[in-house]
Amino acid sequence: MRAPLLPLLLLIGITACGRVDHIGRAPTMTPVSLGNEHAAMAAIPAETLVVETDPLAQASLWTGGRQSLFGDRRAHEVGDIMTVVIEIDERAEIDNATNRSRSGSESMAIPEFLGLPQRIDPRLPEGATLGNAVEANSSSSSSGTGGVRRQERLTLRIAATVVGVQPNGALRIEGRQEVRVNFELREMLVSGYVRPGDISRQNEITYDKIASARISYGGRGQITDVQQPRLGQQIADIVLPF
Repeated sequence: MRAPLLPLLLLIGITACGRVDHIGRAPTMTPVSLGNEHAAMAAIPAETLVVETDPLAQASLWTGGRQSLFGDRRAHEVGDIMTVVIEIDERAEIDNATNRSRSGSESMAIPEFLGLPQRIDPRLPEGATLGNAVEANSSSSSSGTGGVRRQERLTLRIAATVVGVQPNGALRIEGRQEVRVNFELREMLVSGYVRPGDISRQNEITYDKIASARISYGGRGQITDVQQPRLGQQIADIVLPF
């Protein structure tokens, strides 16, 4: 009896692992130190953090450093932070209609062919004749209609960190934000590649300029658990053929 129960117990354990965290309490937030953003910031060379000690240089407004009044403070190296603006307001409507019809007829008559029909007709069954040897008619028709309507709207602003610089100069960014309200945790994730030239002077970039963009807005908690079907039901929907 133990062998058949082992897979069942294992399945129950896997199903419950994601929900045990918030039984009777709010979901646990992901530690900041475990993300790629923390690793990118921690990998900044120490020499980049050296502060200029020359008093004349500190008092000047025209120094070439990033901290000066007119310095370029846009993100351009590992560990820098930028703001990603996500404003998705899309609507798509597609209506298709197709109609097709075809008709055809073919007939072949041999009223006289070396006198053969006249000689053969008396020997054929009653009503049969070679005068109208072949006649065929065919017709077909088909029609189809289809429509798609989709509308999405999402407005977010999230800080992302440069976690890598590609050989062509593109910046690989990742951003994660978690907001917990009562017993529900909302997660916002963004990642992709951006060109330094697309970053605005306000150190912002819009989502439509992010290559291979991966944007996720979801969450976990008690409300999300209730809205999702159970794991067994999901497996049954895939396995059952009817």
